[in-house]
Amino acid sequence: MSAARTTRKKKTRGQIRFVGTGPGDPELLTMRAVSALADADVVIPDADVDAEPLLVRCPDDVEVIAPEDDHAATAKVVVREARAGRQVVRLVSGDPALFGPFAEEGAACARAGLAYEVLPGVSAAIGVPAYAGVPLTTSKRRDVRVVSAVDVDGWQSVDDDATLVILGAGASLGAVAGALVDAGRAESTPVSVTWHGTTTRQRTVVSTLGQVAVDTKEADADQSAVVVVGDVVTQRERLSWFETKPLFGWRVLIPRTREQAAPLTERLRRYGAVPEEVPTISVEPPRTPQQMERAVKGLVNGSYEWLVFTSANAVRAVREKFTEYGLDARAFAGVKIAAIGEQTAKSIEAFGIRPDLVPNGQQSSEGLLEEFPPYDSVFDPINKVLLPRADIATETLVAGLDRLGWEAEDVTAYRTVRAAPPPAETREAIKSGGFDAVLFTSSSTVRNLVGIAGKPHTTTVVGAIGPQTASTAEEFGLRVDVVASSPSVLRLADEVAEFAASRRDDMTEAGQPFRKPSEMRRGARRRNR
Repeated sequence: MSAARTTRKKKTRGQIRFVGTGPGDPELLTMRAVSALADADVVIPDADVDAEPLLVRCPDDVEVIAPEDDHAATAKVVVREARAGRQVVRLVSGDPALFGPFAEEGAACARAGLAYEVLPGVSAAIGVPAYAGVPLTTSKRRDVRVVSAVDVDGWQSVDDDATLVILGAGASLGAVAGALVDAGRAESTPVSVTWHGTTTRQRTVVSTLGQVAVDTKEADADQSAVVVVGDVVTQRERLSWFETKPLFGWRVLIPRTREQAAPLTERLRRYGAVPEEVPTISVEPPRTPQQMERAVKGLVNGSYEWLVFTSANAVRAVREKFTEYGLDARAFAGVKIAAIGEQTAKSIEAFGIRPDLVPNGQQSSEGLLEEFPPYDSVFDPINKVLLPRADIATETLVAGLDRLGWEAEDVTAYRTVRAAPPPAETREAIKSGGFDAVLFTSSSTVRNLVGIAGKPHTTTVVGAIGPQTASTAEEFGLRVDVVASSPSVLRLADEVAEFAASRRDDMTEAGQPFRKPSEMRRGARRRNR
């Protein structure tokens, strides 16, 4: 009789991914890095990695573990988590294999017999000079040497033809420059020093080896910098592209919720701005849900010819009711759908529906009415239009539909209430000129911001999405600098950037140094030092 064969269940082991995060800009992540973060059970970021904007790409239940004081101790944590069957992402600034922990921690993973991968990142040695407008090679300069600041002191000689990229220079900047001069480099050799590279806090100083210690004496010595030494630095004057963006470093206030402000925030970042969302309203369910319940049943029963959405909040309210009743987009069959503008249309499309009508011209109630078809008893079997809107919606759309022969059923889908005041430091920045610009996207954002935080400072650039919003801002005593030529948040961002670029050009032509609006208020220069 043969012995019964037993099957031993193999213990699941996790995988380790050493992920380079780049120099600072979270959008420099590679596609494979984004995929690794989406699968992560555990994230172990280095202390110099700004993990917050990266963690939004991870599952909600991801665990974040701080690294230990040295690579050997951190490697033990990495191995422990992987042996427990977890997907481990080790986040490293720049590239894991260039002055990174991969050599030591990867060896520990290999000894433990664990599977691991290296997902290269944009090294600070490459990314930061590129963002500073300093090419590391030209047709005449082909040699590049990347070194750590701690290795420069004590050099006996240095190749005059090679471009040097020095990482980790901070408090040792003067000593590094002195060491290079002692090793044979001329004091007149051009030098660029860049702090906070690839971020909207980036700052670059161009000097020479003999003068750099003096020119950077007011810099924060505790902050690490990337230094480039060589003739290639002279190219920056004409190749600087990042720090010359029209809104570079501008702190821009957006009085909307983060979800509503997403397209505007993204566009402003492209211009180099630092957007900051401050919610001025809070969206809440209606006090009595019966209206919405009857409206949803009417949609299912075919009681409406048209469904008109005037905001993304209205789309969200209807979608939540559908989810509550176990319905999906199929319930819209036979109903024509209109959106007041492009952003609302995108919210509808996210529901799996393509709107039948989006105005090509003005994206407002008036613009929608100009293109809305009149009721025709021959072609329209039903003359009812459903309008799920806010409790404070105006009567313009209802009256216009009535003139076109339609019967509009105006339903309160959600309530808007004034949001709580922002933190004290934000209120102080608004009133004292700490923001360079504020962009108002409706009259209610003007009223509510002033109500919860006070009036923006006179030096703050004010942008308005349209004439009505501008008029409301002026009623509160604000000087409106930019009124969007069309009621689009993206157009508003574009035209504020054009305004800033024009102001920069005017100051340059007048021989004046360009300063951001927040730097022009009384005492700002003193406080910024």
